Amino acid sequence: MTPAELRLLCLSFNAAVEEFPFGPQTSVFKVLGKMFALSGLDARPLTVNLKCDPEDAIRLRREHEDAVRPGWHMNKRHWNTVVVGGLPKPFVRELVEDSYDLVVAGLPRAERLRLDRP
Repeated sequence: MTPAELRLLCLSFNAAVEEFPFGPQTSVFKVLGKMFALSGLDARPLTVNLKCDPEDAIRLRREHEDAVRPGWHMNKRHWNTVVVGGLPKPFVRELVEDSYDLVVAGLPRAERLRLDRP
C-alpha cells in the first residue's frame, strides 16, 4: 500500500478528515474530532498508528511481531504502530476500519447514527 492509498483509505470513511496538529509531516485522521489514525506519510518504512481493542492489540503484536508494535508515542494499551508494507493490503484496510469503528463506537449515540454506524 502506498502513502496515497493509505491517505485515500483513511479519508474514505464517513466524516473523516485529515489534520496536521503536529506539523505538516504528520497526517492525523479524525472522525468528529477524534483521532483514529496517525501517519508520517513520507516516512520510510510507511507506518500508521491505529486504535485497537487492548486484547486484540496484544494478539496482533504476537502474530505479526515484525509489522505490528505497541503504538509509538501513544497509549500502548490501546494503540498499535503498523508497518504498512509488512502486511497484505486487505489486512491493513481491515485494521484501519477497525480503528475507525472503535473510535466511532465511543461517540455519543446520536453522532454514531449520523455516521450510519450504530
